[in-house]
Amino acid sequence: MRLMLAEDSTLLREGLVRLLAEEGHEVLAAVGNAELLLKAVAEDPPDVVVADVRMPPTHTDEGLRAALEIRERWPRVGVLVLSQYVEKRYATELLTGDTEGVGYLLKDRVVQVDEFLDALERVAAGRAAFDPEVVRQLLGRTTHTDLLARLTVRERDVLAEMAQGHTNAAIARRLHISQSAVEKHANAIFDKLELTGGEGYSRRVLAVLRYLGS
Repeated sequence: MRLMLAEDSTLLREGLVRLLAEEGHEVLAAVGNAELLLKAVAEDPPDVVVADVRMPPTHTDEGLRAALEIRERWPRVGVLVLSQYVEKRYATELLTGDTEGVGYLLKDRVVQVDEFLDALERVAAGRAAFDPEVVRQLLGRTTHTDLLARLTVRERDVLAEMAQGHTNAAIARRLHISQSAVEKHANAIFDKLELTGGEGYSRRVLAVLRYLGS
């Protein structure tokens, strides 16, 4: 796939460039700030952008702002955001929009190469990829909700996997259950959360957003 990187740490940026090149991907640009990233994307939109949340000049949310702008201006470009820590506000902001082709990973996950590459491929394929730790912390603040209290432990497990962006087939493998069981749990989740799936809305996405308290 065709990629662009935005990371102010030269060491990490160059490491990612080398890793992705070794995996057969084409890195079109590797820059150190959000302004240069937006300029590069405007000139030649890639398949996926990988961007750090915090970049110069203020090291607050420049990378996230750039990611959201890219999603708005170039909706076909996937965005995988990296963060040193779980930043709930930023993760929730990404989730409250269209989650197709969006990912949020902790930087520690990058060194687990297989997981990083899997997340990258999911984003490139138009699916979501959210770090399990991010999902766990976001879920921790929603347990008081009455509708969520209706879910069984297994249904919560399935919904947590959904929130990470896994397909039903992947969830079945990860939870060691059949795909038909996953589908059964998913339908139960939709019913218990009172999601009717109105026209133009994905019950799957709505369930994740409800679960994250968005």
